Amino acid sequence: MSRACRPGCGACCIAPSITSPIPGMPQGKPADVPCVQLTGEGLCRLYGRPERPGFCSSLQPSAEMCGSAREHALTWLRDLEEATRP
Repeated sequence: MSRACRPGCGACCIAPSITSPIPGMPQGKPADVPCVQLTGEGLCRLYGRPERPGFCSSLQPSAEMCGSAREHALTWLRDLEEATRP
């Protein structure tokens, strides 16, 4: 089930690693490091722009991932990161 992002969450811009270049992070970003494009309000400066990495565009919020609180989303994404680590 798809859903809208929780205002101020930003968990998907923190917990997962991103291996493709991001403006301001040419080597991508490690897991648990906030993306430089994440604003203080928990919003992505690149949302809807062509510079946004494909990984970010493909990650869609869901009830399973987001849960009822930001901490749930961070934990879920950290667990996914661990389970998919090469």
